[in-house]
Formats: sequence, C-alpha cells, structure tokens
Amino acid sequence: MLRIAIQKSGRLSQESLDLIMECNIKVNNGKGKLKSNAVNFPMEILYLRDDDIPGYVADHVADIGIAGLNVVLEKGKNNRVVMQLGFSKCRLCLAIPKEIDYDGLEFFSGKNIATSYPNLTEGYLKEKGIKADIHEISGSVEIAPGIGLADAICDIVSSGSTLISNGLKEVETIMSSEAVLIANADLPAEKEMILEQFLFRINAVQKAKSFKYILLNAPNDKIDQIIDILPGMKSPTVVPLAMEGWSSLHSVINEEKFWEIIDHLKQAGAQGILVVPIEKMIL
Repeated sequence: MLRIAIQKSGRLSQESLDLIMECNIKVNNGKGKLKSNAVNFPMEILYLRDDDIPGYVADHVADIGIAGLNVVLEKGKNNRVVMQLGFSKCRLCLAIPKEIDYDGLEFFSGKNIATSYPNLTEGYLKEKGIKADIHEISGSVEIAPGIGLADAICDIVSSGSTLISNGLKEVETIMSSEAVLIANADLPAEKEMILEQFLFRINAVQKAKSFKYILLNAPNDKIDQIIDILPGMKSPTVVPLAMEGWSSLHSVINEEKFWEIIDHLKQAGAQGILVVPIEKMIL
C-alpha cells in the first residue's frame, strides 16, 4: 500500500484528486474524511494541510505527497522531488504599496517584510546581499502593509488580482512554482514499485494533454505531401476509402502547433478533418 498525502481543501486539493482519477484510480472520498482508500489500486490518500505534507512524507507517515514546490523548498525536509505536475502554477514575489517608487532591491534594505515563507525570502535576499527584517505570519499577508505591520510582503501570486485589490504591486520574483510529486528519500523497494506504476499512469495522462488525435480524408496523389506534414509518432496510418482515389489518414499532432498544421493540411488538399482529444498516451 502506497500512502499519498494531498491538500485537504482548496484548488490544489481538487487538482490532485483530478489527477488521481485521470489515472483511473477510484477513490472512496466521503465529505470530511481525513483519509480514504483506492478501490482498484494499492493506494491510501491522506488529506492534510499543505504546509504539513513535506514533514509527513519525510517522517514516513506518508510515502509520497503532492504539494507546491514553494512549500517543499520552504520546509526543507529530506524529500525528493519525483515529478513536476504542471498545475497550480504560481510565483513567489516581493510586493510593495503601489504608490511607492521602486528602484531596485536596495529598497528592501532595513525594511520589514511580512511573509509565510521566511526561509525562501531570507535566502533570496541574503544571496542578493540585502539585509531585511523578516516577519513570519500565516494568512492574509497582503494586508500587512496597510495596517502598518510591514513595509512589504513576500507571497504567492497567481493572477496578481489579490495584490491589486490590496493596493500592492509586484516588484521582484523569487521563484516560479507549481505542484510537484515528492517522495520519502528512503522508500522500501515494494513501495517504490507501486510508485513507478503510479508515475507510468501520470506520464500517460500528461502526454495525452499535449497531443490531439487527427483523422482526415485526402486524395491519394496528395498522401505523400500530407505525410510530410503529419509525421505522427512514427508515421500516419493510411486506410483506403470506399471512394476510389481517396484515403483516410490517422495521426497525432502536438497541440502547440495545432492551427499551423491544420492550415498546412488544408492547403495540401485534406478534407473532412476531425480532431479528437486523447485520454491516455502510452509510448
């Protein structure tokens, strides 16, 4: 049995559960539960505060966990980052009141900075040769300058709307963050094997999100030209149609180049182009 710790509430909680379910791992997730078991995979899920996840994994209470990279680095526990998951992207930033002119990092020398990430904040400023007074607070960091608690803040930013609504502006980015899968540094061999199975499923889900399955009809005399546009993972599948002189081509394209490829296909004579999402992709 592999124990995974995820955030018990919030966006990261839902996105973590979505990933687990996309891996076809079915979970009995009753409202308010602190743990639940998968019914078709050897996994138990623990629902914890995000700040506690690195510690629980390091202390062998959980074997693996999903947390923000910012939280993992802030806690500094003896865990290994197994995989970046690509969701819950944000950045850890320094912000000051919007009416103040900012002319560089020297602004923070001797200033009071409120943050929930004292280790990352202090480490960044020390690296830059800046000495400031760091005040650790939890929750509602954005109000600290407005109530006279601090001159600036260091906090997680996604869209920046919370900063704006509190009269602040972002001036420095300390790091970019996203959800990561972490594991205990000393997993037993049998749990390492289950983790590998889980990673295999995650990879299949993530790869599928970057590609689309495409089907199209084309005149036979245009097939070679279209194949050059649609290399696929190896080469497109070509199936003769009932209509003489025409074939159906099936392939996979990268979503980043989707519209560019579609334009080229139309110019090459492709018709009846059908694009389908891919649920899983095994290479």
